[in-house]
Amino acid sequence: MKIIAIDLGLKRIGLAYSADVNFVTPLPAIERKNRDQASAAVRAVITEWGAEAVVIGIPLGGSSEEEMRRRVAHFMNLVDFSGPVYFQDESDSSLEAEASIKGVIKQKKDGRIDSLAAKIILERWIRANKKLLEQ
Repeated sequence: MKIIAIDLGLKRIGLAYSADVNFVTPLPAIERKNRDQASAAVRAVITEWGAEAVVIGIPLGGSSEEEMRRRVAHFMNLVDFSGPVYFQDESDSSLEAEASIKGVIKQKKDGRIDSLAAKIILERWIRANKKLLEQ
């Protein structure tokens, strides 16, 4: 299954892709100017990579979970993606992404951390859903 992962932020949208449960690659992040531009850019990436499903990171279990689900659902309506959309806990994914490149790559606000966070989110989702993917 071809999957795009999204780390949805207010300034940047991190993206990652997998067509094989053993390999996830970060994609260039999208600089978010407004919701229409951002949703069109995400739609273009989904189309370009032929994604069959989308995994979106949200903070699960917290007081903001329902609000985030609502916002993500609204954003995905703008994207107009007809495939399945799955939620995955994004807790500490950005911190983990930052730690993974500390000292290796100078941290800039260029979206690399956002896309590494999306990669981590997708890897978590794949681990949790191996049986679904093996069918």
